[in-house]
Amino acid sequence: MNAARYVGARVHRVEDARLLTGAGVYVDDIDLPGMVHSWFVRSPFARAAIRGIDASAARSAPGVRFVFTAADLNGDAKEQWHTASGAAGPETPRPPLADDEVRFVGDPVALVVADSLARAKDASELVEVDYDPLPAVVDYTTAEQSEVTVHVSHGSNVVGELSGRPASALEDVFTSAAHVVSESIYQQAYVPAPIEGRGLVVDYERVTGELTIYAATQVPHELRLFCARLLGMPEHRIRVIMRDTGGGFGQKVMVQRDEMCLMLAARKVGAPLKWVEERSENLLAAGKSRQEHGEVRMAFADDGTIQGAYIDFVQDCGAYPTPWPVSTAAATGMLFPGPYRVPTAGFTVKTLYTNTVGRAPYRGPWQFETLAREVLLDVAARRIGIDPAELRRRNLLRRDELPYRNPNGMTYDCITPLETLEQALSILDYDAFRAEQVEARRAGRYLGVGLSSYVEPSTPGYGYYATEGATIRIEPSGAVNVYIAGGSTGNSLETTVVQLAADALGARIEDVNTIQGDTAVTAFGAGANGSRSASMTAGAVGETAAILRDRMRAIAAHRFESAVEDIELSESRAYVRGTPTIDLSLADIAAIAYFQPEALPPGVPAGLEAAARYTATNAVIWVNAAHVCTCEVDVETGRVQLLRYIVSEDCGPMINPDVVEGQIAGGVVQGIGGALFEHLVYDEAGNPLATTFLDYLVPSAAEVPSIEFGHIETPSPGPGGFKGAGEGGAIGAPPAVVNAVADALAPFGVTPTRLPLTPSRIVALLDEARSP
Repeated sequence: MNAARYVGARVHRVEDARLLTGAGVYVDDIDLPGMVHSWFVRSPFARAAIRGIDASAARSAPGVRFVFTAADLNGDAKEQWHTASGAAGPETPRPPLADDEVRFVGDPVALVVADSLARAKDASELVEVDYDPLPAVVDYTTAEQSEVTVHVSHGSNVVGELSGRPASALEDVFTSAAHVVSESIYQQAYVPAPIEGRGLVVDYERVTGELTIYAATQVPHELRLFCARLLGMPEHRIRVIMRDTGGGFGQKVMVQRDEMCLMLAARKVGAPLKWVEERSENLLAAGKSRQEHGEVRMAFADDGTIQGAYIDFVQDCGAYPTPWPVSTAAATGMLFPGPYRVPTAGFTVKTLYTNTVGRAPYRGPWQFETLAREVLLDVAARRIGIDPAELRRRNLLRRDELPYRNPNGMTYDCITPLETLEQALSILDYDAFRAEQVEARRAGRYLGVGLSSYVEPSTPGYGYYATEGATIRIEPSGAVNVYIAGGSTGNSLETTVVQLAADALGARIEDVNTIQGDTAVTAFGAGANGSRSASMTAGAVGETAAILRDRMRAIAAHRFESAVEDIELSESRAYVRGTPTIDLSLADIAAIAYFQPEALPPGVPAGLEAAARYTATNAVIWVNAAHVCTCEVDVETGRVQLLRYIVSEDCGPMINPDVVEGQIAGGVVQGIGGALFEHLVYDEAGNPLATTFLDYLVPSAAEVPSIEFGHIETPSPGPGGFKGAGEGGAIGAPPAVVNAVADALAPFGVTPTRLPLTPSRIVALLDEARSP
C-alpha cells in the first residue's frame, strides 16, 4: 500500500456541512403519508398495584385512533433478548406496558395513538388508571434488607453478586502494611442526556408484511434482530434505517420497553407510527447510570509503594436494568487495580433493585473503579505525606514493563500509564502550579490540582462484537461508495470511513462516500458501542479494499502490459511506477470492469464491488490516559471554577486527531457534569425531582475551560494499530475534578467523598471542618 495520505490528518468532517446548516435528518424529521403520533401514559407512583384502567373517554376523544394497554400488547411479545446477552441470559423480565404493578415513576402504563401529538397528549389525560399505592424501596443502600421486594418473582432485591479474591486472602497484606487508607466513596445517579432523545417511526405494510423502522439508535442491525425476535417475524421482513442521531453515549444501544411498545403497536395501527421522546421523558424513563458506592482500601509500604487493594462495590440498578448489570459491575471490581503495579487485590460486587428508573449503559459503565481508586490515592498521598503526582510516579506501570497481568487476571499491553502522566504534568508545568498555589493561599485564594490515570478495555473481540463487515462499490463513474453497518451518533464514522477507504484504495477523498445505518444495504455489524468503531471499521474497510486494490492493479497491469507489482494507485489513478503521466482513472478502470469484460485479464471477475468481513484476534484492546484539572474554590460560596483541563491520551495512531479530541472533550464535559452538577435525584417516596434542565443541571460552555490535549500513539495489535477513544473522557474526568477540589480545600482538612460537589455540599463540608 501507498503511505497514508488521509489517515492521521485533521480532515474536515464530511458530515459538518449537513449538520451545521440544519440539514440533518433526525427521527422527528421523518414525515410519512398518513403518519400517526403516540404518547405514553406513565405511572405517577414509584410502586402501585393496577386495579383497573378505563380508557373509554380517551378512545372517544377527537383524533384518537387507539389506546393500548398491557392487555392489548404484552401478549404479542415473543422473545426479547439482546444478542450480546444471549437467549439464556439472566435478564430482568420486562413487560412492554406495566400490567399488574407499576415499579417506578414513569413506568409506561398505556400508549395513546392519535392523528397529532397534541391530541395524543390531551387524550392521555383522559385515561383513568385505578392505582393502589404500595410501599416502595427507593434508597438502594437499604434495598437488600427492605421488606419491600421490587420483583416478587425474583425473591429478593439483589439482582446478582460476584466476587474475586476474598478479603481474608489479603488480611496479612493489610495487617503488615506501613499505611492502610480506606474510604467510603459515593457517586450519584446521572444520565447521558443526549441532545436528541430516543425515537422511532415504525411503518408496517400489511400487503407485503414488511416493517420499516426509522430509529435514533447506535445499533441498527441489533435493533432489527431484537424486533424480529419480539414480533416473531423473519429478519428479511424488517428494515431499520438510521439517519442522523443526536448523541447516544450508550443509552441507545439497548431496546427499552417504550420502544418495544411501538414495534408491537405498529402492526395493529395500520399507519406509520411515530414516538419521539421529550426531555422530561428522557430524564424520567430512558434509564439512569452511576448511582453506586464502594468501600475501598489500599495498603502501602513506607515509601508509598502499593501493596494491595480491595473494593466492596454496591450498585443501584432501578426496577428494569437493561442489560443484566452484574457483568459491568464485575468489571468495576476487576479493573480497580488500574494501571498500577498492584501485587494483590480483591473485590465483591453487588447489584440491587429499587423502585426507580432502570439502569442503562453510559460511557464507561465500570468507571466507578477509576473514581474510587484515584480519589483514594489522593487521600493516601495527603495522609502519608507524599505529593499525589509522586505517589503515582512510584506506582504507575511503564511501557517497558508490559505485558502486565493485573492481580485480577487482566493482561495489559500497548499502554503508557507513566508516560501519559508525565506528558500531562509537563503541559501543565506542575511545579510552577504548585508555586502559584502557595502564593494564592497566602492571598486567601484556594487553588487545587487533581490527577487521574486509568486504563480501559476497548474493542471487545469476542461474541457478536468480534466481527464487522463492509461492502465497497466503485461505480462506473469512478465514485467510491463504502457501505458499513454504522451507528454514528456524533462519533464521526462518516469521516473516518472515508479517510480509511481513500487511503486503502489510493483514491482522492472527494471521490469517496459512505452509506451507513440502513440494514437493507449494509453488512451486519454490532454498531457503535464498546469503543469499537475505529478498529473494527478499519479492519472491515481494509479487508474489503484489499480485494478491490488487487483487482484494479490487475486490470491496469493488463492494460499497460506491465507487472502487477509495478502498478501504483494514487489520486484515484493507476499508473506504472516511474511513469505517472500514463495512467488510468478509477472511471477508466470501472469502465473496463463493467463494460468490457472481454478486456479483463484471465481470472479477474467483472465489476468493481466487493464485500468482506474482519474478525478481531484480540479479546480487548487497551487504552489509557492521564487527566489533570486545576480549579479555584470560593470557600464562602462553595463555587468551583475550573481553570485548566489537560488530557494526555494513548489511543494509538489517530485516524483523525480532530475527531479523537472531539470524542475526548465530549466525555470530559460529561464527567465534569457528573462531578459538579448533574444529579438524578429522587425524594423518599420515589418521586423524581429533576425532570427538566431547570432541575437537572448540565455544564455549559461557561463552566468548562478549553481542554488541552497531549497524545502518545502506541499502536495496538488491531488493524492500523488503532484503539477506541469514545469512553475515556467520561472515565477520567470525575476523579480529576474531585481531586482538584479536595486539593484546594486541603488546608481545611476537607475530604470530599460524595458526589456531586455542589456549592451547598462544599459549604457544608467546610462548615463541618470548621466546627469545634
